[in-house]
Amino acid sequence: MTLTLPPDLVAPIRQRMVAANDRFAAAYPGDAVGRQPVHTLYGGAHLFKADTPAKMGKLGLRSLDDYAPNFAIFAKILGMSGHELLPDREAGIRRLEDALRTDPEAVKQANEPAWMAYTIYTRVRHKLEHEPIEDMRIDFEDGYGNRPDAEEDADAAKVGQELAAGMAQGNLPPFIGFRIKSFSHECYDRAERTLDLVLSSLAAQTGGRVPPEFVVTLPKVTIPEQVIALADLLDLLEEKLGIPRRAVGMDLMIETPQAIINDKGENTVNALVRAGGGRVRSCAYGTYDYTALCNITAHYQTHTHPAADFARHVLQVSLAGTGVSIADGATTVMPIAPHRATADKPLSAQQVQENLDTVHYGWRLHYDNIAHSLRHAYYQGWDLNPGQLPIRYAAVYHFFLESLADASNRLNAFIQKAAQATLVGNTFDDAATGQGLLNFFLRGIACGALTTDEALATGITMEELRGRSFVKIVANRTKGS
Repeated sequence: MTLTLPPDLVAPIRQRMVAANDRFAAAYPGDAVGRQPVHTLYGGAHLFKADTPAKMGKLGLRSLDDYAPNFAIFAKILGMSGHELLPDREAGIRRLEDALRTDPEAVKQANEPAWMAYTIYTRVRHKLEHEPIEDMRIDFEDGYGNRPDAEEDADAAKVGQELAAGMAQGNLPPFIGFRIKSFSHECYDRAERTLDLVLSSLAAQTGGRVPPEFVVTLPKVTIPEQVIALADLLDLLEEKLGIPRRAVGMDLMIETPQAIINDKGENTVNALVRAGGGRVRSCAYGTYDYTALCNITAHYQTHTHPAADFARHVLQVSLAGTGVSIADGATTVMPIAPHRATADKPLSAQQVQENLDTVHYGWRLHYDNIAHSLRHAYYQGWDLNPGQLPIRYAAVYHFFLESLADASNRLNAFIQKAAQATLVGNTFDDAATGQGLLNFFLRGIACGALTTDEALATGITMEELRGRSFVKIVANRTKGS
């Protein structure tokens, strides 16, 4: 065949395209393939100790035992699909539990809602017993408040010491960090001092080591200069304290309208992330500050408000493919019982019912909010109270289990299609979709929603699963054909 354009004539165009595609690839290296926690539990810095994560897990388990002592009650409280088919009486629940323990697959075939509810409940309990907290943020902002400088100084130094103790004892969750106050005019000096004290205290105890996946959260970010300032401070502190370079990451809170659209009408999110010079690992959306600053009245400042969804979507599309993860905001209605019994004054029947109603309402709201986040592909969110932990895992586990069969079929078919396209010499240009399907299983296994056996039922091997790369799986299948 005869070409019209000679190579020397089109070479400059090709060079421009190569350079442009290289710039794009550098800006969008792809979503991170490492583990992302499904939640971040925030707690006041004045309360943090090395054993706090374990205590939070025990409190979450106690809440589950007190207010949902079995899987059927739990499913009915949360309104899980098919909950109306589950027995109400204790004897019927016990018989069904016995059957599920003996032959879960048989029950699944006959009564899938019962299998689903039981599986979620037992896996939630296991999670709370073995890894109740995936990510924790020690809070010097909203969860701490404004205190005298001497008091915050003392708490900041103590947090560093407790973090060091937690590292030595192996008590810390897989991800952890602390939130300072904002870098506004009013708060900058206090935030900088707290940052210095925590890291100095920690480094003094550990010889410069910090926990893995360690971050500093900067709240109420409005301009790139605030992010640059934090990155510069971290550069200086790491150098002075002997902390390995870039060992401390950054977590930005997108909770102001100006963090979404700036004074020039431009999207601000990417500018904020770039200002971190590669330190920004995640961004979290703050529903209530954002909607309040949009002049939405308190009654309508809900997790599902359309204004909140708009901000979520801007944050999502801004960071897609950058490797920076996103997290959703909190449910602020707490599942805390209003009445407590004392040794000399037990609760009345009315008080017991009011406790149940209050906790169950908070649970349902949190469950629905998490489901809303998951539908929008926000796989991580905030928790503010240990009583929310059972609900966090229940909602996440339900999301993964209800999608398991479809995802398994699609991943298996997609791998075969990709390998065939490669074998016949075609370009397979849908690797991102395949990686998304693989990520479903990686996320589900990491948080305890899915078992390894459930992932391997797709036809992928343990080695391929550990490799975490759809492209590598296809390449391996092609070589073996």
